[in-house]
Amino acid sequence: MMDSAGGLFGAQSTEKAPLAYRLRPRQLQDVCGHQELTEATAWFARAVARGKALSCIFWGPPGVGKTTLASLMAESARLPMAKLSAVSAGKKEIQSLVEQATSKNSSIVLFLDEIHRFNKAQQDVLLPYVEDGTLILVGATTENPSFSLNNALLSRCRVVVLKPLNDAALAAILQRGIADIQQRSASFSVQDAAVSWLVQASQGDARYALNALQSLQEADASAVWTPVMVEQQWQKRQANYDRDGDHHYDLISALHKSVRDSDVDASLYWLARMLESGDEPLYLLRRLIRMATEDIGLADPRALSVCIDAHRMFEILGSPEGEQGLFEAAAYLALAPKSNATYKAEKAARRLAQQSANLDVPPHLKNAPTRLMKELGHGKGYQYAHDADDAVVTQSHFPDSLNGTRLFEPTDRGFERTLNERIQWLRQRVAEKHKAGA
Repeated sequence: MMDSAGGLFGAQSTEKAPLAYRLRPRQLQDVCGHQELTEATAWFARAVARGKALSCIFWGPPGVGKTTLASLMAESARLPMAKLSAVSAGKKEIQSLVEQATSKNSSIVLFLDEIHRFNKAQQDVLLPYVEDGTLILVGATTENPSFSLNNALLSRCRVVVLKPLNDAALAAILQRGIADIQQRSASFSVQDAAVSWLVQASQGDARYALNALQSLQEADASAVWTPVMVEQQWQKRQANYDRDGDHHYDLISALHKSVRDSDVDASLYWLARMLESGDEPLYLLRRLIRMATEDIGLADPRALSVCIDAHRMFEILGSPEGEQGLFEAAAYLALAPKSNATYKAEKAARRLAQQSANLDVPPHLKNAPTRLMKELGHGKGYQYAHDADDAVVTQSHFPDSLNGTRLFEPTDRGFERTLNERIQWLRQRVAEKHKAGA
């Protein structure tokens, strides 16, 4: 893996290991970047020098050295380090580590990747063991920990913000990578302009930069790589997923449109693609909730409840068990009758409200809690619906200039067919009462 700033030194002995792993720093001074942690007077550097391991949360984008910093701290403290992913690990794995530490009467450094994936209950399991020092927790996250981690856990850890690597750090890392490859393939070369291109394309991610460099070696270990050649090769390996880039939005668009078009199989496929690519389940749940109101609405009022229940399920169970609820919700939404009638009504109502904000509330609809207000005519002539046998009244509820406005036009699909019948009956009864002079 990469060092904090792109670190690369301390080549590992494993010849077949990925380049990023071979070049992971073995000493703090070999780390590129993050001077606020690595310079001699920094708190982290002092802790490493003293062999002290501290519970902390590394918050930063991919490829900036979260794993490397944790490894260096564990090695300096002469403590074993266990690596778990919050995507797949749970209480069972935590308890197993605690038993190992207890049996050896020693602490264990727990590197928990994607710690933001742990729900509150899972986080609470960690608390007593972090508190008593059984586990030295090093959490890694790309998400704001103040949103995803509870205060009790945050108060026991030091939050360390790691920024993307700057161009100088990435360039140094790539040059080290080139030197490592040349030990195996002497004719391998990358022009300086091509290195600069890789630096810009990697956007602060050292792991991504080194993986790209290794792809050049695998494509042609004897070539002299120019910027044009590097760009062509880069485009061939764009399978990596950028949660903030166009590919992310293309995938969510494919999921949304598959649900809208009632293709249940495609809906499940695109949902799985996003989860497997690392998208946040809670983000996807928010999108499913939106689909329930935008594309289904009152054609199936149960759709929204299914999504809310799936959201609650994930909050309780976390990953991976809680993700089953997403698939259930997606399948339900895809197979539900579709209508955007309420979505269109919302847009029309907001537009009309903006255009007519100066219109007063009709007097008979105004609140009249005081004698003065009643004397001013507030509430005068109001018809109390429950006084009518059928609970239908003939009074207008719009400002005079907007009488007769129609905003909600239900379809004849699903439950909206019933709503449409209700609307037609109400209009007919009002017309009959007007004709009868009621």
